[in-house]
Amino acid sequence: MNSQDTIDFHIKSTWHGMFKMYNQVAAKYGTTQATGLVLLSIHKLGTPSTSIAPSLGMQATSLSRIMKNLEDKKLIFRKQDDKDKRMVRIFLTPEGVEKRKIAKKVVEGFNDLILEEIPQSKLTIFFEVMESINKTIEKYKKEN
Repeated sequence: MNSQDTIDFHIKSTWHGMFKMYNQVAAKYGTTQATGLVLLSIHKLGTPSTSIAPSLGMQATSLSRIMKNLEDKKLIFRKQDDKDKRMVRIFLTPEGVEKRKIAKKVVEGFNDLILEEIPQSKLTIFFEVMESINKTIEKYKKEN
């Protein structure tokens, strides 16, 4: 089987293209795709620091460098939870809120473009296929 005939190839190729596109746009705003993704995962009422990495499918060690960078740029701050003193919540600064708005606009704009190009019927099938692939991944991990 030719590597270009594999499902992996098409998923990786598409993700790589999206990653490069988002980084290219993010660079215009002095940031990165990963930074935008993290900003989008932080909610108005704060987000527990321990929940960000799993929600993005990242390792905590990879996220810690991004979080430090966001703090250094004054886009986020950490605050101990008022009710559970063991928990640290991450909040956006006013500048972080503005960068988050930009990231959201970019993601929504790209999604709108996809919706213009691809009929909803095909997207529905695509989402079903991706869900099946994710289930197959979990099954494969258990068996191997």
